[in-house]
Amino acid sequence: MPKGYWVSVYRSISDPEKLAAYNKLAAPAVKAAGGRTFVRGGRVVAHDAGIAERTVLIEFDSFEQAVAAHESAAYQEALVALSDGVERDFRIVEGID
Repeated sequence: MPKGYWVSVYRSISDPEKLAAYNKLAAPAVKAAGGRTFVRGGRVVAHDAGIAERTVLIEFDSFEQAVAAHESAAYQEALVALSDGVERDFRIVEGID
């Protein structure tokens, strides 16, 4: 079964305090849902139309698990804390078997 991934690229961070509050809630929500964080911030080299801002990559055992993690009450609480503190491109994608 193909794995599922959360891929999030931040276009801008307007409120670092909201991002910190989100991270405090999101990390345990992701872990409880079986997610494994491979990339969170760090160095970025952007090409083409890429944005060299914060990037996050989280792996789940399946696409369905990744979707369920996003819909969980714990993660939804984290999203409320984040609210308008960032502008980001967030996707849930299915991996290659």
